[in-house]
Amino acid sequence: MADKPNASGEIEVGASAETVYSLISDPGVLAELAGEYTGYRWLDGAREAREGARFRGHNRNGFRRWSTVSTITDAARGERFAFEVSAGPFAVSRWQYDIEPAEDGCRVVESTWDKRTSWFRVVTGPLIGVFDRDGLNTRNIAATLRRLKERAEA
Repeated sequence: MADKPNASGEIEVGASAETVYSLISDPGVLAELAGEYTGYRWLDGAREAREGARFRGHNRNGFRRWSTVSTITDAARGERFAFEVSAGPFAVSRWQYDIEPAEDGCRVVESTWDKRTSWFRVVTGPLIGVFDRDGLNTRNIAATLRRLKERAEA
């Protein structure tokens, strides 16, 4: 994995790290907060977010729809939640949420790394109508973090 993410954003949230973690580690809640990601189904008998658990994510961009499989790689309550996304045998991305204490709650950093090979980027971009993945992810992260803040502080 490259050190620097392709897209990232951060926000201070007036809620505990535990509260924020419970929201972002729930794939259903995350779907309510996110841009393209719209829903999920646990796989292999999983029922909760834990390292190694997998879920099928459903995504949408305009009229285009697709699904991916995510494997949770980090589930450190109140600190980090992360998962690797694939489409069949192809790596797609890594999404990571880091939570740090702040004066009035916590600071959340959402980051993503594009793990697609160059030929896979050329094929998938037009198929899902995204020609500037990094730009779209940056905008989606900003919106997701705003929604997370609103929900956690409510």
